[in-house]
Amino acid sequence: MQGVWFRGWTQQQANALKLDGWIRNNADGSVEGVFCGPEEAIDHMIEQCWSGPPLAQVKAIYEAPETTAPEPGFHQRASD
Repeated sequence: MQGVWFRGWTQQQANALKLDGWIRNNADGSVEGVFCGPEEAIDHMIEQCWSGPPLAQVKAIYEAPETTAPEPGFHQRASD
C-alpha cells in the first residue's frame, strides 16, 4: 500500500537491523524490497513488514531469493 510512509518506515527498520538492500513503490500499488544480511535479521524484518507503519494495510508478502547483492546500506529507490 502506498501513501502511508511504508518506504521510509522500512528504511528505518532495515537500517536499525544493519541490513543492506532497497525498497520501492510499484505502479500497481505494491511495494517491492530486497533485504540482505544475517538470516535472523532478515526474518525479523519480514515479520515487522506484516505490521508496517500505523496506516499500512499489508495483505501479502512474497519471498524469493535475490541473486544480485545490493549496494551497502539500505536505500529507497524511485518508484517503478
